[in-house]
Amino acid sequence: MPQRQRLRPGIQLLLDAFDGAPAYVYGRRLDVLGWNRLAATVFGDWSRLPPRERNLARLVFLSPAARDRFTDLEAKMLDIVSILRVDAGTHPEDTELAALIGELTEKSHDFRRLWARHDVRRRGHGVQRLRHPVVGELTLAFEAMGLHGEADQTLVVYHAEPGSLSRKALWLLTGLSALPTESAS
Repeated sequence: MPQRQRLRPGIQLLLDAFDGAPAYVYGRRLDVLGWNRLAATVFGDWSRLPPRERNLARLVFLSPAARDRFTDLEAKMLDIVSILRVDAGTHPEDTELAALIGELTEKSHDFRRLWARHDVRRRGHGVQRLRHPVVGELTLAFEAMGLHGEADQTLVVYHAEPGSLSRKALWLLTGLSALPTESAS
């Protein structure tokens, strides 16, 4: 059984240092390993999920709330399936990955349909359009970077065009993400 990936404390400090930019790190099988406050505000608070459910594939294919965040859900689903295909080819012995693919195949018609296409790719950058319950639509560019020295870990940082409505919305969400939560009071 593969060992659970962990995020180095220094990487979490880096995530927290991104001001006005939602950022997170995912590992093998698209497990979300760490994130900053703004990412939790933009994408949903992953800390409220059990660790097993902090998985981008499960969220995109099985969570109606997460699916509603993406205005181009088809493109997001295709990205997720493509990344899982790369992981499956790189780590054919990964039983947890095989179990995840089996679960998604059983529970999601969309996953079965896209998995059958056999697309293999990883996008290092692009644009993601999101629907946020507080600020409405966001158009965010993203950069995805492998973390040197951390096998199978990818840092994803989102940003908005300077002066855009999305940039203003991110700054509003940055302020909201800084508010203390009930558990922190």
